Amino acid sequence: MTAKTMVGPHARLRVLATSDLHCQINAWDYLTDRAAPDRGLTRVATLIERARREVPDCLLLDNGDFIQGSPLGDLAAATPAREGLHPMIAAMNHLRYDAATLGNHEFSHGLPFLDRALQDAGFPIVSANITHLDSGKPFRPPFVILHRHLSVAGAVHDLKIGIVGFAPPQLEQWDHQHIAGRIATRDILLAAADQVPVLRAQGVDLVIALSHSGLGSETAEPGLEDATAALAAQSGIDLLIAGHTHLTFPSTDHLSRGAIDARAGTLHGKPAVMPGFFGSHLGVIDLWLSRDQETWRIARHRSALRAIARRDRTGRMIPRVGRDPQIEAIAAPAHAATLHWARQKVTDSAKVLHSYFALIRPCPTVRVVTKAQTDYVGQRLAGSGWADLPVLSAAAPFRAGGRGGPQNYTMLPPGVIAKRHVADLYIHPNTVTAIEISGAELAEWLERSAGLFQQIVRGMPDQPLINPDFPSFNFDCIDGITYRIDLSAPPRHDVNGRVQNERAGRIVDLMFQDRPVAAEARFVLATNSYRTGGSGGFPGAAPDRVILPGIALTRDVVEADLRKSGFCKSPAPPNWGFVGMPGTSVLFDSSPEALGHVADVPDSRIEALEMTPQGFLRFRLHL
Repeated sequence: MTAKTMVGPHARLRVLATSDLHCQINAWDYLTDRAAPDRGLTRVATLIERARREVPDCLLLDNGDFIQGSPLGDLAAATPAREGLHPMIAAMNHLRYDAATLGNHEFSHGLPFLDRALQDAGFPIVSANITHLDSGKPFRPPFVILHRHLSVAGAVHDLKIGIVGFAPPQLEQWDHQHIAGRIATRDILLAAADQVPVLRAQGVDLVIALSHSGLGSETAEPGLEDATAALAAQSGIDLLIAGHTHLTFPSTDHLSRGAIDARAGTLHGKPAVMPGFFGSHLGVIDLWLSRDQETWRIARHRSALRAIARRDRTGRMIPRVGRDPQIEAIAAPAHAATLHWARQKVTDSAKVLHSYFALIRPCPTVRVVTKAQTDYVGQRLAGSGWADLPVLSAAAPFRAGGRGGPQNYTMLPPGVIAKRHVADLYIHPNTVTAIEISGAELAEWLERSAGLFQQIVRGMPDQPLINPDFPSFNFDCIDGITYRIDLSAPPRHDVNGRVQNERAGRIVDLMFQDRPVAAEARFVLATNSYRTGGSGGFPGAAPDRVILPGIALTRDVVEADLRKSGFCKSPAPPNWGFVGMPGTSVLFDSSPEALGHVADVPDSRIEALEMTPQGFLRFRLHL
């Protein structure tokens, strides 16, 4: 039913939503130290003001991951003493958010910091599936009831709106070092089955689910990370805000299937939005509500996204809206402090380091991290029972395009290397840890990583190389050994790390010091707290396997190593590559800036092809 044909009086309510802001307040990329037109709450604020002018009755909600994820956020968390409001909380208070939920990254800086930051929030924060482990009591209230007074046919009526929030239950693994023994999580669907009826019993007219979770499968399965589509089937929920996966909905990021209508923006017929990340979009759900005696009914709904920027023909992002000067004034002290921190010198480099080809060859930016981890773990284990074991080191390319877009690459120019460059090398607040691992587990670890690649048919041209559903942060590359990847074999694991083909094997010629690695061989593997918390489904990566607990931030370890040793003057020889496949070529995407660095890939036959609609430059690699 369209607005023009709607019969009878109705009221209009607009729901505005953000998600995965990741403490990106200003339109500034601190890693590259330049303006970023495609991010920032400062531009979203302009869209919020405009949307509020269009429809007087609005709710403004946030779907989590708002307090961590930028150098500004990291610096705010590192401040030992509380000095006024957290800048993101101050900005959200100014914008008059009505409610928010917690994402998994709210816990990335630990519980003391989180409690301190949230106590100044001028809006309720709800979470229905996170509890205190000792008492079983909710970590935050599971829901809140908001009241709005809407006019229908000249009469003013009270509308009671229930807001309930959910986070991925996997955060117990992802932030194990911060919350183990203190916080417990519960399955999203089970928590909803308990809490939504309670909300309805309190007489609410409308239930909005803040689901810090991707759409996922429509099928209800235990422990879903991406559960929003299945959650929409829950009776009593009227509309949903999704997030976590940094995608958009409604959009072409998702395909319409079953109960998911990616064009209309509905899940099981219910309106939903997923508003991107870093403030790239504002989600807008319009509801036309009719009233029958004492009951409200959604007569019509519309889901939409409003983008803060667009991409021109060259792939460059152009802002659609201006920045909000009041938001920038609120963030100004934190912004200035972050710029001062980011520009401090660490060391010098005589060469260019980049991650443009991190998914097809050993990446020099990743190897800076693995080298620092190796040295750190070796020093810490000196004199221990593991001192005689070889130390290997695993790390993944965090900034390798993907959902982050064509600007999501690490690029360190020659000259002064500052703290911002170190943060670019390692963007997450993980700590260095180590486990003992067998040769068999080492091979399986690499098989898990090799799931990044599609199966390639010998002799066929221009096959897609990368599985778009596989995040690059699970593509662990291991230094201290050599190996090759046979792309003609099917992946052994699915994107979640579950074994899907027990007979498959892509890793060949796995060698240590030019000798085949035996299944019973023993090594120390330097890695990070995220991995040893059990995240990613890597064999042997579990808290009870840790032989060196995480104390030092990986970023600090890398910085200390660079201050001490600088960068290696000669590049390390490649330690992994693909098995040759004559007459076969594959396609992959990278930044347009990669074109000037093709020569950095020795012995690789790479050709630039065309720009993609997403702003990437497509390349052909001959195997």
